[in-house]
Amino acid sequence: MLPAVENILIDFNIEELPSRTYKLEEERLKGYRDGIEAVRQAIYLILNVERYKYQIYSWNYGIELEDLIGKPIYYVKVELERRIKEALSQDTRIKNLYNFTYETKDKDALVCRFNVDTIFGTLETEKVVSL
Repeated sequence: MLPAVENILIDFNIEELPSRTYKLEEERLKGYRDGIEAVRQAIYLILNVERYKYQIYSWNYGIELEDLIGKPIYYVKVELERRIKEALSQDTRIKNLYNFTYETKDKDALVCRFNVDTIFGTLETEKVVSL
């Protein structure tokens, strides 16, 4: 049996976590990053972790790319844009993704470049996907 509860007031504030993080450089930690550079690093990490593959990460973290290998390029382009938007939507510092462009590289890779609007400003980034 559950107790009866009346007149509960919930008083709390939602606060954003700071953007400051460790600076990854050449596979080593070298100081700290903050602001737009911290977001750039977060984007890099999210787009380079295969979703659902590693137990250390939440199922909301990362991107699904392995199943795109061997698919037709027109399918990969459409699906890649959707998956990038879905993966990066988990970061509250990212406001908008747009201007997706594609370039084939060496017949076995696709380079996807796009712009990211963040709370700190706009940056351009890319993701290379094996075909």
